[in-house]
Amino acid sequence: MGVEVNNESGIEVEVSSLQAIAEHGMRAMKVHPSAELAVVLVDEAAMSELHVTWMDESGPTDVLSFPMDELRPGREDQPLPEGMLGDIVLCPSVAATQAQAAGHSTLHELHILTVHGLLHLLGFDHAEPEEEKEMFGLQGEIVSSFSENPAVD
Repeated sequence: MGVEVNNESGIEVEVSSLQAIAEHGMRAMKVHPSAELAVVLVDEAAMSELHVTWMDESGPTDVLSFPMDELRPGREDQPLPEGMLGDIVLCPSVAATQAQAAGHSTLHELHILTVHGLLHLLGFDHAEPEEEKEMFGLQGEIVSSFSENPAVD
């Protein structure tokens, strides 16, 4: 799986762990092994600019997703075709604030946000209650299974 992680945030982050959770999530969602994903970590100013430009909302946010080939989840008998999933943009400083409020590490929050972004790239949304239940359920399963077996990935 082609997962490229670039840290442009100025905050030290365990990039290899973000790459591993992204790969784990891609396998869990039956994404083609040759599919590509980019994860970029940015500072609050850059995230604020993206947030205004793409969502018409002010201030920094935690994660934004930019799909490329509009791929959808695969199945056991039929993985996704090859392609470019797209880009996930994370803001570690926003993630740190959320992590503190949730009582877990910033890295764990970044894992959650990476999986959240991946699911958005695969067409999941949380605008409606049923969609939210499905998306957050999958997100929890993927993060939990990674947390239980990080060495496997």
